[in-house]
Amino acid sequence: MGCFFSKRRKADKESRPENEEERPKQYSWDQREKVDPKDYMFSGLKDETVGRLPGTVAGQQFLIQDCENCNIYIFDHSATVTIDDCTNCIIFLGPVKGSVFFRNCRDCKCTLACQQFRVRDCRKLEVFLCCATQPIIESSSNIKFGCFQWYYPELAFQFKDAGLSIFNNTWSNIHDFTPVSGELNWSLLPEDAVVQDYVPIPTTEELKAVRVSTEANRSIVPISRGQRQKSSDESCLVVLFAGDYTIANARKLIDEMVGKGFFLVQTKEVSMKAEDAQRVFREKAPDFLLLLNKGPVIALEFNGDGAVEGCQLIVNEIFNGTKMFVSESKETASGDVDSFYNFADIQMGI
Repeated sequence: MGCFFSKRRKADKESRPENEEERPKQYSWDQREKVDPKDYMFSGLKDETVGRLPGTVAGQQFLIQDCENCNIYIFDHSATVTIDDCTNCIIFLGPVKGSVFFRNCRDCKCTLACQQFRVRDCRKLEVFLCCATQPIIESSSNIKFGCFQWYYPELAFQFKDAGLSIFNNTWSNIHDFTPVSGELNWSLLPEDAVVQDYVPIPTTEELKAVRVSTEANRSIVPISRGQRQKSSDESCLVVLFAGDYTIANARKLIDEMVGKGFFLVQTKEVSMKAEDAQRVFREKAPDFLLLLNKGPVIALEFNGDGAVEGCQLIVNEIFNGTKMFVSESKETASGDVDSFYNFADIQMGI
C-alpha cells in the first residue's frame, strides 16, 4: 500500500513543466540575518578611542585583541567577551551573559559586569567588577579588584537582557588557581579609589552620546565592601521579598543606611524554598512562607556599631507596611548573616 504523501509529491512533480526547475526549500534559519564577526571585534588598534553604542552588539560574542594604548567602551550587553594580547588599554564592558576572559594582557584598567570572570597569563590589571560567580585568576600577578561603579540609562535593561542580577556580585571573592608561596597575586583596590581615575568617561563625540555617570550613589550595582575587613563586630541581615517595588526598596534602604554611616557588606538575589526559610528565619519562617512563592528574595548585609537598631528604625519609619525580615538583635544578627549567605552560596554554586 502506497503512502498518501508520496503519491502527492509524485503528482506535484508530474504537474510541473519539464523546463521548470524545482525551487530549493526555504528554512527559517536561512532567513536569519548573517552576522559578520568583524562587526564584533576590535583588533590591532593603537592609540585609538573606539566603542559600541547601546543596541549595536545586542547579545553577540565580542573579541578584543592586539590593542595598545586604546580606550575601548562596549555600551551594550554581549554573550561572551575575549580579550587577548592587549597592553595599556582602558576597557569598559556592559553586561556579559557568559564569560569575560583576559589572556596575556598587561597594564590594563577595566570596568565590567559578567557571569564568569577569568584571567590567565596577565600582569597588572585593575578591574572594577560585577561578577555573579567566583572570579578566577591563573598564572597571573598584580591583579587588583574593586566593586563595579557605573551608570547610564540603558544599563539596567542590559543587565536584564544578559540575565544578570545587580545584587549578585562576588567581586572580591577571588580564587587563584596558581598561588605562589609567600606571595599574593591579587589584592583589592583602595576603598577610596575613584573609578573615573582608572576608567574615565569617554570624550569622543560619538560615545559622549551615552549619558554616563560614575557617581557612587547612581551606580546600577550597589557598591559593597565585599571581603574587606569589617569595621565592627555588629552586622544586620535584611531580606526583602519579591514584589513590584522590591528593587527600589532595596536601593532606598541602602541609601538610608549608608547615609547614616553604616557599610553595605554584600548583597544577594536568590530563590528560597520552605526548608531554606526554616533554616534562615527559624521561628519566624511561617510569616514568610507564602511570600517565597512570588519570586527571588533580595538580601542585604549591613555592618557597623548599632547596625541592627539603626536598620530597624529605618524599616519601621520608611517601609512600614512592607514585610521584611530584619535581624532582631545584635546577638542573633551574626547567625542570621551566616545562615543566609551559606545557603545562598550553596544554592548558586559558589
